[in-house]
Amino acid sequence: MNGPNGKQNNMQLEKLSLVNFKNYQEARLDFEGPIQCFLGKNGSGKTNLLEAIHYLAFTRGSSFVGDAHSAREGTDQFLIKGFFTKHSKVTEVTCSFEGRKKTIFENSKPYTRFSEHIGKYPLVLVAPNDIELIWDGGEIRRKFFDALLSQLDKEYLDQLVIYQAYLKQRNSLLRMFAERGTVDLDLVGSYNEKLAASGEVIFQKRQEFISQFLPQLEKRYAFLIEGAGEKISVEYNSELKEIDFKKELEKRLDRDIALGRTSVGIHRDDFHFLLNGHDLRRFGSQGQQKSFLIAMKLAEFDCLSAQNGFKPLLLLDDIFDKLDNDRIQHLMSLVSSHEFGQIFITDARPDRSLEIIKASGIKAQNFNVENGRVSSL
Repeated sequence: MNGPNGKQNNMQLEKLSLVNFKNYQEARLDFEGPIQCFLGKNGSGKTNLLEAIHYLAFTRGSSFVGDAHSAREGTDQFLIKGFFTKHSKVTEVTCSFEGRKKTIFENSKPYTRFSEHIGKYPLVLVAPNDIELIWDGGEIRRKFFDALLSQLDKEYLDQLVIYQAYLKQRNSLLRMFAERGTVDLDLVGSYNEKLAASGEVIFQKRQEFISQFLPQLEKRYAFLIEGAGEKISVEYNSELKEIDFKKELEKRLDRDIALGRTSVGIHRDDFHFLLNGHDLRRFGSQGQQKSFLIAMKLAEFDCLSAQNGFKPLLLLDDIFDKLDNDRIQHLMSLVSSHEFGQIFITDARPDRSLEIIKASGIKAQNFNVENGRVSSL
């Protein structure tokens, strides 16, 4: 969806306010222009501001910890409010947590299902713990692609919610069968049917998406390494490529009862990252792994931008501390060429950030963050 001059309509977060969130008793920020920098010592609350923005986009924080951990110490509630401009319209988004109840509002109207909100305010986060995508197990890679696909495809998100709900219920059923020593085949059969139906949809959509995502990833990686001739790939591995899911669930029932969990399905899928046909984790250098991760996030940005017709927010958490000068220059050249929309940057070394931004010819709005207080620089 383009503007009147063929330019892309961008989304902008105009205002952000916090009450009792993380280490903030209260904070109110007004944003002007495309680049905002939060500068201050480690532990001052810079990343918490990005976490608040993440809540407004995803209805949760980026770290997957419970909402209660996001309330300021000594309280059991928090409030996050943001004003977004999109397609020339201003929208108020509020996340309220009190006691154990979280509510998401859009223009003061609460959502009945949080999934209805996902994808409306797309966001890409580049953070220091991204290396876990390469080094950790399959769960974190599934979460990455699930989060991206959920922003792109409403049906995918709906089917994922259904699958996870029935998986949880089937696992409870398996444990109950083990405790009682009896099995209700009709009951477990109904769960098998529902799991298989939603699992097949998710499997097909993941498979289709990887073929679309890979060219974007290859393009971004080639730019970052300046055409060094390295070949990268993402290989989607799923048991559903080889089996009839429903029949396999039936076949493994006794084993699943003994285990107390469902031992087959798309919740066990993985995505393998390859460099010149070899495992990136084992054979990629530190620099190659960092370039791959940035390329992944830029490809994520490209997919969201193409799908929505406007650019998602880009959050760069402590990125200058994790990259060498060449990669910083490559990234900032993209920033200065207006490849992105609104960008939020954190850095523990203000002088470095200000120097990098000045050298790139970029005008930014700078904030000093100190012990949960924010002021303009």
